[in-house]
This record gives sequence, structure tokens and C-alpha cells, in this order.
Amino acid sequence: MLANLFIALREGLEASLVVGILIAYVVRMNRRDAIRPIWAGVGLAVALSLLIGFALAQMTGLPDAVFELTAGLLSIIACGLVTWMVFWMAKTARSMRGSLEAGIEKTLAGGALGLMVIAFVSVGREGVETALFLWAAAQAAGQSALPLLGALIGLVVAAGLGFAIYRGMVRLNLKAFFTWSGSFLIILAGGVLAYGVHELQEVGLLPGGENVAFDVSRAIPADSWYGSLLRGTIGFRPEMTWFEIVIWALYIAATLTAFLRMSTRKLPGVTTTPTTRVGAVAHN
Repeated sequence: MLANLFIALREGLEASLVVGILIAYVVRMNRRDAIRPIWAGVGLAVALSLLIGFALAQMTGLPDAVFELTAGLLSIIACGLVTWMVFWMAKTARSMRGSLEAGIEKTLAGGALGLMVIAFVSVGREGVETALFLWAAAQAAGQSALPLLGALIGLVVAAGLGFAIYRGMVRLNLKAFFTWSGSFLIILAGGVLAYGVHELQEVGLLPGGENVAFDVSRAIPADSWYGSLLRGTIGFRPEMTWFEIVIWALYIAATLTAFLRMSTRKLPGVTTTPTTRVGAVAHN
């Protein structure tokens, strides 16, 4: 629940900031007629995300071998998508506002369809990534209704926080937020990756399934609250193979190091502000 709440909060806030930037710009350009197409694109993106989430939920009825293979492959894909998203945000956060506004300016003269597409693509990318990663994280943590509840809470908080930022009621240090949240997402993605490796070992697609590194199921029962917490956050299971541990450790060490170096590197000639309001000129 906690892991999915955080995932939904992070992804939902990104989507909220995008919507806020789009609406703030057309309002500033005195083109309030363009707000409706933006919301139409957002609605289509949400519908697509829900459709993908529903399709993923139906996979639980598959035969065990097919489910393990599919879950393993989708978990690895989800880890890759989230990793790409984290690095993409670290690289483009400073210019995201300018890029979106440039796209809107070119599109305003073309009518409603172009604005709807911009909103659909911008929000839909976040939504699809969120649906896939939430599903993979829920599978890694075990079947439960709590991951869905955590995701709903995270999305509600993200929407409220995004609205508060847009209205100027909250000022948020986006650089610090995305650096810390990106680091935690990498740790969560490492757990999802380990789960994917485990599932592929179960069907014999990856080696080392019989080489168990440790078994602490008596000390840390898998169905205990602390066992579920460890499994749902860092991907720890009471029984893990050496191959899982090596893949998890290599991913966390390499990815987190590269991300922190990119996040703390100052770009020449770029001035950023520590706090941001969506409707303001600066976007950090």
C-alpha cells in the first residue's frame, strides 16, 4: 500500500503539473476556449490508463506457467519504463514548461484537436507507466486490495497538491522532490526487477532458480506485516536466490549512482529557482 501510494503520488503529481502548465498558458494567452480540449485529452488519457489497468487485472486467471512468464516479462518492462522516466524527468524538468508552451503556441492556431493530442500524450504517458508499474509492484508485494487503495489515495493527494500549486497556495521545491522521489522509485523498481527475475526463474527462462542464497521465512514470515512491507518496498522476500540478489544489487548501485550524479549536476548557463508555482514563469 505504501509503495503504491508513493508511486501514484509521484506520477500523479507529474501529470497534474503538466495539466497545470497547459491550462495556465492558455489562460495567460486569453484562450480559455482551449481549456475544454485540454480536459478532453486528459479524460481520454485517464480512460486509456484505466483500460490498461483493467486488462492487467484480468491476467490473474491465466494458467500458472503463463502468468509467471507474463508477470516476469511485464515486471522487467515496468522497471525499464520507470527507470527511463526517472532519468527523463531529471534531464528535462528544467525545460519541460518551455517545451510544453512551445508546443501549445504552435498548436493554438490549428484548432482543438492539436491541444487534445498534446494533453493526451503528455498525461497518457504518465498514466500508462503508472498502470503497469502499479500492477507489477502489487504482484511483487502479493495479491491484496491494499495496493489499489494506496494508489487511489496517492492519486487524490497528487491531484489536490497539483491544484494547490496551480492556485499558488503551495510552493514546492520540485528539484528536491523529484530527486528524492526518483531515488525511492529506483529502489522500488529494483524490487519489481527482482520479482520479475524470480518469476522467470520459476518457469526456467532464467538460470539459478535452485541456488537459494538464504531462507529466513521463520524469522520473517512472508505474510507478516513487516514481511509484506519489505517485499512491497525493496523487493525483499524471505527466500531469495543468488541471481536475484546480484541483479537487484547491480541495478540499485548502478542506477542510483547515475541518477544522483545527473540530479546534482548543474547545467552551465541555467538558472533555476528552488520553489515553483505552475502559473509562474519559472519551472524547476
